[in-house]
Amino acid sequence: MIVYPEEFNAKKAAVFRGLAEVEGGARRLWIVPLSPFGWPETRARVDAALARAKKPGRTALARWAKRALLTGQYNWARRYFTRHPDRLAVAWNGLTGGRKLFLDAARDAGAAVLHAELAPLPGRITLDPEGVNAESGIPRDARIFRDQPLTDWRAMGASLTARPSRRADVQQTGGALPDTPFLFCPLQVPDDSQVRLFAGWCRDYSGFIAALTEAVQHLPPGWHLRLKEHPSARESLAPLLAPLLATGRAVLDNATDSFAQVAASQGVVTLNSSMGLQAFFYDKPVITLGRAFFALPDLVTACHDQDQTNVAFSGLQGFDQGLRDGFMSWLDAVYYPRFSEAGTDRAAFAAKCDQSRRSRDKR
Repeated sequence: MIVYPEEFNAKKAAVFRGLAEVEGGARRLWIVPLSPFGWPETRARVDAALARAKKPGRTALARWAKRALLTGQYNWARRYFTRHPDRLAVAWNGLTGGRKLFLDAARDAGAAVLHAELAPLPGRITLDPEGVNAESGIPRDARIFRDQPLTDWRAMGASLTARPSRRADVQQTGGALPDTPFLFCPLQVPDDSQVRLFAGWCRDYSGFIAALTEAVQHLPPGWHLRLKEHPSARESLAPLLAPLLATGRAVLDNATDSFAQVAASQGVVTLNSSMGLQAFFYDKPVITLGRAFFALPDLVTACHDQDQTNVAFSGLQGFDQGLRDGFMSWLDAVYYPRFSEAGTDRAAFAAKCDQSRRSRDKR
C-alpha cells in the first residue's frame, strides 16, 4: 500500500493511482494529521524543512505556527510508519516543507519512500527513492552511461513543445531570428525550488544574472546572449535584467518560440533549467552555472565560478556525443517510466516500488 499527501491535481492523482494499482491500495491524506508526541530527531528534521521552506513565515508568530504545524506532522508520520513500516511513503517533489518532513519521517521509521515529480521529457515521470533534480539518484559515474545499450532516445523529443505561457507578454510564436551567432538562455522562475536549492555558487537568481552580465563581455566579437523569460513566471524579470541588457551584448526575446531559439543558437546557457537537458535533442553545447543532474563532464560545460563562466563564454567547448547517447538511453530505458493520465507502464511503476525497498534496505 502507498500512503501519500493529497495534491488536488489530475496529473499527480494519476501518478498516485498508478502506484496504488501496483502496490495493492492507497491511503490518501487530505491533510497530514498532527501528534504531540515527539522523537529525538523531530527538532533537527523540522529545522531542515524550515531552512528550505518557500514561505517560512514573515512574522515571529507565523514562524512559530509554521514550526508547530511541521512538528506535529513529523511526529504523526513517524509514529504511523513505525507502526506500518511495510507501507510505501510517496510525496510530490518532497524536497521542501511538509512533503520533505513526511518522507523524512518515513525514512526515520524504516519505511520505503518515493519522490514523484514531472520529468523533463515528454510522456515520462520521475519516481526516485533518493530525491529529484540535483538530489536524484541518477549516477554521477559516466562509465555507467558509456556501458548502456543504446536506444532510440531521440524519439522522446518528437513531441517536445514549448510550455504555454501564463503571461500576455511572453509568447511561443514564430519570429525572425538573426543570422549573427548567439547563446540562448531560457530564464527560470526565480523562486522555484530548482533555483532556491540548487543555485550553487550563484546563490540565487540575482547572482546568476550578475554572472551573465560579466560573462557576456567575454563573448566572441559579433556574438550576443539571447534571453527569454519563463512562461510560468508571474512577474517580469525586466528590472533584474536591466544591467545585463544595458551591456549591449544581450537581447530579451519573449516572443519567439523557445525551441526555435534553441535550434538557431550556437549553444544554451542555464542555471539548471530542464531546457539544458532538452537542448541535447538539438545537439547543442550546454553551459550550466548551478547544480543539475545532467551537469556531468563531457555532457555539458559545468562552471563552478565566474572565471570558468567567462572562459566558457569566450569559446564554446564541445561535448561527447557517445556519452550523451548513453546518458539519454539510460534515462529512456532505466530512469523515466512512461506515463500518461490515461494509463501507466505498470511494470516500470512496479520496478520503481521495488527499487524504493532495495534503497531502504541499504540504509
